[in-house]
Amino acid sequence: MLRTVMLGSCVLIQGIFVKSLENGRIRVRVDQKFFDGVPVS
Repeated sequence: MLRTVMLGSCVLIQGIFVKSLENGRIRVRVDQKFFDGVPVS
């Protein structure tokens, strides 16, 4: 499932959902890299 996360004020990354984190952020995977960020609705 594709999800979009926000890293900072202007950077958005769309990747495959990996898991929800305890602090309300989510982790997505793009190729072999993982990114944690605030989910965008």
